[in-house]
Amino acid sequence: MSMIRLRDGSLFVWSPVALTNSLRSAVDALGPVRHLVSPNALHHLSLGEWKSAYPAARLYASPRLRRKRKDLAFDADLGDAPAPEWADDIDQVVLRGSLALTEVVFFHRGSHTVLFADLIQNFPRGRFRGWRGIAARLGGIGAPNPGAPRDLRTSFLDRPAARAALRRVFAWPIERVLIAHGDLPIADDEAFVRRAFAWLL
Repeated sequence: MSMIRLRDGSLFVWSPVALTNSLRSAVDALGPVRHLVSPNALHHLSLGEWKSAYPAARLYASPRLRRKRKDLAFDADLGDAPAPEWADDIDQVVLRGSLALTEVVFFHRGSHTVLFADLIQNFPRGRFRGWRGIAARLGGIGAPNPGAPRDLRTSFLDRPAARAALRRVFAWPIERVLIAHGDLPIADDEAFVRRAFAWLL
């Protein structure tokens, strides 16, 4: 999970995790929660919990998520253009082309930070043991070679659409990268992203 404080002082919550009492106290100290965002149809498990805790917050559906979570009343769908409420602070693009996963990639303008959920994974050596470690290496998600899992890569049948979205990503002045799975880069963050998508470029 990541959070961005917008210029109006409200909070944009990306990929919410389980809302414990201690987390809620920390969040409440930062500002009012106004936007609950799922970057893709896999990162959704705690959306309902957060919506119940913060009923005034708007709930945004990533592509394909409305069909998956019919129990949730989404306020809007995420697309290639940022919502007016955060457009001054955050840009975004939908990375299409996969039969399995469509992800909305976000870019925080103030910190020059790009956020990826499942399209970049970078697990450290030794994180997994035995066959899991072998699977992580063969799957292409182990440091020092970040990337999407190989099975996800094979689902990208419309690669021109994916490359078009990546061109928008690389037009951003990236200085930092946040990912949901694995270690963050410690330097050359834009190069880290380019290396992660070498299979597609």
